[in-house]
Amino acid sequence: MSTQAYQAYQNNSVETASPGELTLMLYNGSLKFMKLAKKGIEEGDIELRNTNIQKAQKIVQELMVTMNPDYSITQEVMPLYDYVNRRLMEANLKNDSIILNEAFEIMTDFRDTWKEVVKQTRQQQFGAGGNA
Repeated sequence: MSTQAYQAYQNNSVETASPGELTLMLYNGSLKFMKLAKKGIEEGDIELRNTNIQKAQKIVQELMVTMNPDYSITQEVMPLYDYVNRRLMEANLKNDSIILNEAFEIMTDFRDTWKEVVKQTRQQQFGAGGNA
């Protein structure tokens, strides 16, 4: 597949995704960037680590900004997002993969939970055919 065709596919995926699927994409993106940052720590590549931790932080910050304060769940989730954001900053400053792993585990839990929510929503909307 050519680069242009792949980019068109990616753009179409984002443009046609439901809000739930977009949130899932954000979680997956944050995890991808944390994996790259860990690789940077392991290889002593400061730029790789720094760039990707900052990308993961931007995603966490976007998740924080887009939360609806009218829902009670926001009061429970927001401190965890804030904690992850601070741990990412600390992992970057200290070049510490253990701290980065902690943030990765928390975001993995969020992603896995959200994936289940999206799956159940699909099943409610489309019946058993919504399994993906």
